[in-house]
Amino acid sequence: MSLRLHAPVVLPCDPSCSVLRDAVVDVVDGRITYVGGAAEAPAFDGEVRQLSGILLPGLVNTHAHSPMTVLRGLGSDLPLLRWLQEQMWPNEARMTAADVGTGMLLGAVEMLRHGVTTSAEMYFHGPELVSSVRAAGSRVVFGAAILDVPGMSWRSMTDEISAWIDADGLLSADGRIELAYGPHSAYTLSPSQLTSIAQEARARGALLMVHVAESPFEDEAQRAEYGSVPALLKASDVLGGRVLSAHSVHLSDDDIALYASFGVGVAHCPGSNAKLASGIARVPEMLAAGVSVGLGTDGPASNDDLDLFEEARLAGLFARVSKMDATVLGAAQALLMATRGGAAALGRDDIGALEAGRWGDVVHVDADDPAFATGLDAPDAQLLANLVWASGARRVTDVWVGGEHVVAGGESTRVDRQEAQAGVTAVAQRLRTA
Repeated sequence: MSLRLHAPVVLPCDPSCSVLRDAVVDVVDGRITYVGGAAEAPAFDGEVRQLSGILLPGLVNTHAHSPMTVLRGLGSDLPLLRWLQEQMWPNEARMTAADVGTGMLLGAVEMLRHGVTTSAEMYFHGPELVSSVRAAGSRVVFGAAILDVPGMSWRSMTDEISAWIDADGLLSADGRIELAYGPHSAYTLSPSQLTSIAQEARARGALLMVHVAESPFEDEAQRAEYGSVPALLKASDVLGGRVLSAHSVHLSDDDIALYASFGVGVAHCPGSNAKLASGIARVPEMLAAGVSVGLGTDGPASNDDLDLFEEARLAGLFARVSKMDATVLGAAQALLMATRGGAAALGRDDIGALEAGRWGDVVHVDADDPAFATGLDAPDAQLLANLVWASGARRVTDVWVGGEHVVAGGESTRVDRQEAQAGVTAVAQRLRTA
């Protein structure tokens, strides 16, 4: 498969967030082979697509529970712990493996329509979840949820994902499926349990994703004993491998320095954190310390959508108002958090940017919108501002994953969206009457 995408503007999401004019992206056998000016492009023997807007890499959602599409809207006005205990956990206990697959299918389609080509999912029933991701044509880092709560065996859950990794490997050959460990939190698992899970993950080079310091009340006992959850993770020998710390709202300077020293990635979820009144994460301080920070939607029952462009906008706005500084986080930084930064937070160098050797995950944003009425020939900073602050996902028309056209004209090429929605409707109705 050879594909050349030619557009007036290409945003490769390199570290400086360059803006390329009249540029092309070449994808051969799923991988990018060239990104640059059309005039300098090498000879090309393959399909050429002329596009009218902006090309950028597929967005990377670093923290999600996308099967929660079947639970969207439940407990909408509750704080985090009550929302979990009164709505999420009781309903999730009634969800079947098939329900998880149904919820994930719609979630994957929703994300692709918003330009999200990779999501890191902490959830249950991995085979069904992965099957739905493959059906939609996207990518997933599946972190098997592990909890020690009544009716669930943390050891069995850990052994199950270990056996899966040992049998199939950590990463599929096409890069579509990565397997990981998802210990829920320090308040649903003991320090010794977290130590055991981390040892399993490190032995396999696997990512460990964990909720950390999301709300100010969830981990009072842990903070009383260890000072902070990051300090608990260090004392429990959880840090040192590939670790993704989701939310990470309430971190001290020492916590941030600890994350930087151990190379811990952070999944910042501004929309969910605001809706649940959990707080505003210290993103400027984390970035200044050299912590890799990506963006996450969290679940569609706490956000309530799967739109990472919206998260980029919120991340910038919240950072500015929290610091009372309009310069603290700009459009370029916000876009990089949604792409390159997300890949770095997950420990992946094969996604998140348009660079030779990375997977050909490409998003086209059409410019036929009031957000771009000032023109695609506007200065670079103005163009980036219009994309991040004004346009967002609403003009995503086409998406390619590994060079495969998975969204065309704003709709999935692989999945009937209305059927996927009807599937979620049926599950939600059954759960309401269960």
